[in-house]
Amino acid sequence: MLIAIDPASPVPLGDQVAAAVRRGIEDGTVGPGHRLPAARDLATSLGVNVHTVLRGYQQLRDEGLVELRRGRGAVVSAAATAEGAELAEAAGRLAAAARRLGLAEDDVLDAVRQALRRPAADPRA
Repeated sequence: MLIAIDPASPVPLGDQVAAAVRRGIEDGTVGPGHRLPAARDLATSLGVNVHTVLRGYQQLRDEGLVELRRGRGAVVSAAATAEGAELAEAAGRLAAAARRLGLAEDDVLDAVRQALRRPAADPRA
């Protein structure tokens, strides 16, 4: 699996690592049981601090996409699906926008609930 980052991007490097793994899950190049590169090795190859990689891996763990095990490293969760990865990516973008706009958590959750109650748009329209 190829994980690349863009140091010039405004997106934090750890978030870029997580996004690269999510894309791999979404496009099927990475599946359940796939072992991710060791954090130390990936950090060296990317030229970043090991904590940067660990931050990305921990984000994926919090999303339920990766299991972190001492001595075994990061492994894609059996429950990781393309849909779950896509939803986690969208949720991350929503959270970033909410922070940028200074919205309270309750306001964001209310907006999501309202959006879920609306009928789905016709994809043919």
